[in-house]
Amino acid sequence: MDRYIKIIIYGFLVWLVPFAVSFMIYPLKTPMYPLFESISSVVIAIATVFFSYYYLKNTIDNYVTEGIIIGLVWFIICIALDLVMFIPPSPMQMSLTNYMTSIGPKYLIIPAVTIGMGYMSRNKRNIIYGNHHE
Repeated sequence: MDRYIKIIIYGFLVWLVPFAVSFMIYPLKTPMYPLFESISSVVIAIATVFFSYYYLKNTIDNYVTEGIIIGLVWFIICIALDLVMFIPPSPMQMSLTNYMTSIGPKYLIIPAVTIGMGYMSRNKRNIIYGNHHE
């Protein structure tokens, strides 16, 4: 699969999995808001680790650079898809201010995870194949 297509598909899935889980646990939002938020954040982290692993495992070099790229692209994809879903006149109407103070910041988990995964992949390669710098 083409690298760019894989980045976009995985980015969409990084958004879709947490969105679907949040939709399923939505009844918890009002009575147990902290639990709802915690589950949402953990699911974002799990989806990001999963798709980062599958993206980076076939990367030959430049792991950290790739981690930065996918983190930023996936972050942008998630924010863009959310804005379509949450900003009026969308189905789940929310003001931009409310979105940027409640949901948007959670997506900072994505580049934090992907960059960390890039460093881990690079370090693993250095241990196995010798010290190669990016």
